[in-house]
Amino acid sequence: MPTIKEYYGIVGPVPFVDVEIAQDNRLYVDPHAIRLRGRPEPFASHALRCIDTFFHQVTRSIIEDTPASRAHGRRLLQRFTEPWETRLGMAKESFHGHGGAEDVGTWIWNVLTGDAEAAVRVGVLRHVEDLPLFVEGVDRDITSDITTRIIFSALTDFTEAMIEVYPQFRGGPDGTGVFEKQVWDPSLRAWRNRLVTLPIVDGKALLLVPQGWARPALLMSARRFYGTTVLSYAQLKQAVVDAEGKLLKPSKKSLRKQSGLRESRLTNRQVTMEAIEDEHDLLEAFKAFVALQEDPDDGMALAVA
Repeated sequence: MPTIKEYYGIVGPVPFVDVEIAQDNRLYVDPHAIRLRGRPEPFASHALRCIDTFFHQVTRSIIEDTPASRAHGRRLLQRFTEPWETRLGMAKESFHGHGGAEDVGTWIWNVLTGDAEAAVRVGVLRHVEDLPLFVEGVDRDITSDITTRIIFSALTDFTEAMIEVYPQFRGGPDGTGVFEKQVWDPSLRAWRNRLVTLPIVDGKALLLVPQGWARPALLMSARRFYGTTVLSYAQLKQAVVDAEGKLLKPSKKSLRKQSGLRESRLTNRQVTMEAIEDEHDLLEAFKAFVALQEDPDDGMALAVA
């Protein structure tokens, strides 16, 4: 199957992810990669404003804790639709493969207002990219779908800019078309409809994604958080000092077998809140670790578990 460059006859390096047009691609939009990369501008700033204002609205609705605010928060999470325009991800892992966008939004809301509510209230869980660490069933696929819909206006702005840079998009077999799409408006802090111009391939709109915004795996995954930060904290909590003053820490392998420390998002939530009581922010420590591993000039950054 041809890639975007091959289909349109574009030669040389391009600033967008060059995916195969006619099939799913095992790449996923990663909100934390966008945050760390911080470019291209002005699209990255726009995307981050969308991400942060959206999730702030959701978390504020929980903290306000009124029937009206909670109904509003739930509705915000139920407005996602399948982001097939990017050709990213796998259909069986997407919203459709999990029962639909409304079901996904409902289960995220139920966790945020249930087991993870304490983390929301103390300000630990405050970004979209935090969700995969704590919410069961939310991994690279759902995170990518949610993020794509939240930053849709930034992606359409980027795509429209690429149409101007590469005339091949207008001169393609199907040309370009105007579509009415739902977008998150960071100024209004609400969903609204907007007319956008996008390339068309085989009758379907094509949305371009900037290089470095999509990855084969999330920078912030539940497994990576557990295997690095959560278990490292548990090692320090259970460490003892021997007669010679040497700090002895249990192995991570032994900790994985303990009933309260087995790998799960429940463990991630419980240990994170336990650490908060000890004035340790594991999420910030994890983000600092990820930033050290990430090369902002490499769209396929280091994958250190």
